Amino acid sequence: MNTQILPGATLGMLGGGQLGRMFTTAAQTMGYKVVVLDPDPQSPAGIVADSHICAPYDDETALSEMAQLCAAITTEFENIPAQTLAFLESKTTVHPSSKALAATQNRNVEKQFIASQGIATAPFLPIQRREDIAEAETAIQFPAILKVATFGYDGKGQVPCNNLDDVYQAFDALDKKECVLEQRINLAREVSVVLARSETGSITNFPVAENVHVNGILHTTTVPSGISSDLSQKAIQMANKIAKGLGYVGTMAVEFFVSEEGAIIANEIAPRPHNSGHYTLDACHTSQFEQQVRMLCGLPSGDCDLESPVVMVNILGDVWRNSEPHWDKLLAAPNIKLHLYGKQAARVGRKMGHFNVLSADTETAMQQAEQTFTALQAE
Repeated sequence: MNTQILPGATLGMLGGGQLGRMFTTAAQTMGYKVVVLDPDPQSPAGIVADSHICAPYDDETALSEMAQLCAAITTEFENIPAQTLAFLESKTTVHPSSKALAATQNRNVEKQFIASQGIATAPFLPIQRREDIAEAETAIQFPAILKVATFGYDGKGQVPCNNLDDVYQAFDALDKKECVLEQRINLAREVSVVLARSETGSITNFPVAENVHVNGILHTTTVPSGISSDLSQKAIQMANKIAKGLGYVGTMAVEFFVSEEGAIIANEIAPRPHNSGHYTLDACHTSQFEQQVRMLCGLPSGDCDLESPVVMVNILGDVWRNSEPHWDKLLAAPNIKLHLYGKQAARVGRKMGHFNVLSADTETAMQQAEQTFTALQAE
């Protein structure tokens, strides 16, 4: 049986963004100390942590210091080098593993892994070099979308393509980096499953969430989702199979497409807490970040049941315009919970915070969410 890491111990977080910040807050609330390693001296997680090691992710001296301080270490995003986790694994407990992380860092590797589990993906073609593009005529149908294989997020590094010529142009525009060409599906909905898997292999699932993206960035998450209980169960089973196949330990998410024909198709794996799981901070007995702490420390899962219908709305830097948003209008509502991430500068497309609207039903919550989002925006 694995030894539990109990409050009073020190935990490590690789990455200083908002996900690291919310993990840090959850861990500190539970009585742990947190060391954050991030190269940004003003990182949102670093400024609230007990200790901030300001260093690059491949600095072995800094990593050795972190390993010496921490009983266990986790990460907040998938673009931490897998070799960094491998280095730390020889010195302390690390979840998720370097192997699990490596399987999710490259879209081609990720899709091939998902397919190896017998789970459907959109038809896709790996493109390593320009000569590979010709295969698209037989491998997929247009329209399609070309995505960089690594370091793409929130719609960055993605180009819609209606024909073969578009793919050549897009590949050149993306600096001829390794890409994946994905066939577009007749999309009815987008949903996600956030889960927590322990070292012993037990899995606890949060309710399936329904997501709406604007310009490639998540805008709203609604729970309960609008899909049937049968489809929800299928999505959960697929996500759990992926987690088991990865040997994953921690909190993770899988995003799915639901086609107009009723098929459910795996899109992406997030080996960490996920933006679409932020509703859990206020609408569930246990948040996704407390679950991350529990899984890292070998503790039993918390209760993931939904306490209230909820709509989560992302707050991007766009909302600031020329002045501070109208926080007074949001905070006047007793059923809305505001979470800001402590970022120093608001920029267009940058995630600055979110708010959760709790209500008796999702229709009422969405109506209030839309009204609040409009009222929030500065002149």
